[in-house]
Amino acid sequence: MKIVSLLPSATEIVASLGLLDQLVGVSHECDFPASVNALPRVLHCPIYNVGLSSAEIDRRVRESIANGGSLYEIDVPLLTQLEPDLVLTQMLCDVCAIGYGTVAGLIATLPKRPELLNLSPKCLDDLYVNVREVAAATGTQMRGEMVVQGLQSRVEKVVSRVKDIRHKPRVLFLEWIDPLFGAGHWTPELIELAGGVCAVGKTGVPSVTLDWSTAVESEPDVVVVACCGYDIERIKEDIPILTSLPGWSELPAARTGEVYLIDGSQFFNRSGPRLVDSLEMLAAALHPECFERSAVTENVLRLKDIELTAV
Repeated sequence: MKIVSLLPSATEIVASLGLLDQLVGVSHECDFPASVNALPRVLHCPIYNVGLSSAEIDRRVRESIANGGSLYEIDVPLLTQLEPDLVLTQMLCDVCAIGYGTVAGLIATLPKRPELLNLSPKCLDDLYVNVREVAAATGTQMRGEMVVQGLQSRVEKVVSRVKDIRHKPRVLFLEWIDPLFGAGHWTPELIELAGGVCAVGKTGVPSVTLDWSTAVESEPDVVVVACCGYDIERIKEDIPILTSLPGWSELPAARTGEVYLIDGSQFFNRSGPRLVDSLEMLAAALHPECFERSAVTENVLRLKDIELTAV
């Protein structure tokens, strides 16, 4: 079987199933595991990684959606040449990835029509469903069950460690800074499982723009910044925008130094197996007394530890 993945999360699911040797094409954002960087890029985004400000990216995204256009371009000749048997795409968010309708329409024109699998998770259970769906489509059901059971076991360990904690901090999770976007889809659930209370956002509901006054009124004990598609270095560039907002220094989280930066490109925003890594690092940040430092928790940076050199 030849597989094309148009989603970083789908690429990571394919890897978890041991199918990297069957992956023949990926999107511009697929970069984990590192070996997929050598594969042909079937999907591209003109505004990806070209140095635009966060506000400009947001403006262009809104204009594209308002005009009924797409932010993404598929290399049709390349896709035709690859002759995939299975294409993995999504119907969850036309901002984060190419829309399902666009892909379906294009697939219908190919000389060899591959199976099209839609992966659109809104919560953690949906991740398990997606793993099983890809496993079923590739004939690796037993491996899929092993992957799901492993992920569930790790989640249960986190929940077990924090279940008796009395103080559950209020967490303001930001997926974008300029303009502000709060937590959406699975992130509020991850916050709850990690022993926190989501200050703004509901599980299964898309992330939406957030008024700063609402953020202030939520009185967060912890602020987590994991901007969609941004690594730590790119997030650092926008931190001054956040810390210059009126009332920032009066937030409980700012006063106590409980402000964390996490690579949003790799974690939280990708609905693949590393959502469980995201849960583990969040739980360790909220309740460090319950968790030992590990390779996972090394991905969490406290703002007060880096602001003198990075901001």
